[in-house]
Amino acid sequence: MSVLLAAVLPAAGLAVLLTGVGAGPATIAAHALPVAPALMTGTPSTTPYPPTAPTNLTATAVTSRSVTLTWTASTRGCCTIVGYDIISFRAFYDVGSTASVGDVTTATITADILPATQYQFTVVAKDFQGRRSALSNEVTVVTPLTDTGPDTTPPPAPTNLTASDATPTETVLTWSPPADVADVTGYQVYRFDGVFVSTLLATVTGTSHPVTLTNGRNNFYVRARDAAGNVSIATNTLRLPGSGPTEPPPTPPPTTPAVDPVSCRITYTTQAQWAGGFVAGLTVHNTGTAPISGWLLTFAYPDDQRISSVWNATHAQSGEAVTLRDVGWNGVIPAGGSVSFGLLGTWTGANRAPTGFMVNDSVCTG
Repeated sequence: MSVLLAAVLPAAGLAVLLTGVGAGPATIAAHALPVAPALMTGTPSTTPYPPTAPTNLTATAVTSRSVTLTWTASTRGCCTIVGYDIISFRAFYDVGSTASVGDVTTATITADILPATQYQFTVVAKDFQGRRSALSNEVTVVTPLTDTGPDTTPPPAPTNLTASDATPTETVLTWSPPADVADVTGYQVYRFDGVFVSTLLATVTGTSHPVTLTNGRNNFYVRARDAAGNVSIATNTLRLPGSGPTEPPPTPPPTTPAVDPVSCRITYTTQAQWAGGFVAGLTVHNTGTAPISGWLLTFAYPDDQRISSVWNATHAQSGEAVTLRDVGWNGVIPAGGSVSFGLLGTWTGANRAPTGFMVNDSVCTG
């Protein structure tokens, strides 16, 4: 796991190995030794100029278990560039990962790459004093189902997913087919819980399908499918209100007995920042003697920051007030332990760190 998102995206067990020399691409594989840091050169400088953002990020090769990326190198700011962090997110799965490479402009990602799965990639440059560039352009790919079949090319994606003829309990999803439908044999309609679980509702040959609205999360997306089982990049995700007059109230957070309040410390770090956006990492440290079960973290931003997405937690925001809660598998923080997660956000006026951290209604230091 790289330094950039170690607090943001703690994908357990991720390690990095670079293989190959010369002009060949670096290969990133799981369960290997970490990369040694690049040699630091140049005179340290106090001038706060980070590298420019990498540009022209492109996926030059995609297999069922790997994605090869190339990009145009960043231009140094005050200090020598020592490498790049490659940030990847698996679509419809609220966990990302990052891997560090040296001062190269191509790399092959193999860790956590699965067949028939969609990914988004961005790249960040870093200099030897720890300054980081803004994010590169984003690249979205979908891996083929197999590398040996007669058809290893995913079909083109449908677009413009919308809803019509809505009632309180159901609606009809409609989408536009891709311009080239020669390889498209049908469309798969999914319901997404907003965090980790996608449920295939139907495979249809037309471009519309009725769906039932529930009191849960009504997020939908559609993929094209070909005869070999390859799937396309997904349409836009359509979020619809739940059935009934109101959404169900959120499950109240577990309370902590007054005789044993939570003892906690918060680490909040802005990992990357650019005009209008930022990536931040948070860690909740349990400094008490008893486990914290079912944690709920609240804090307030002092400026106009708005959270766009969160990984390893769920979130809600009302004005400056933010609420983050566990996602089940990380719901218990042992005594002396910690849990880390991260967020992507926007800002316009300023981007100062939040204040007033509380876990399960207990004030935390940090």
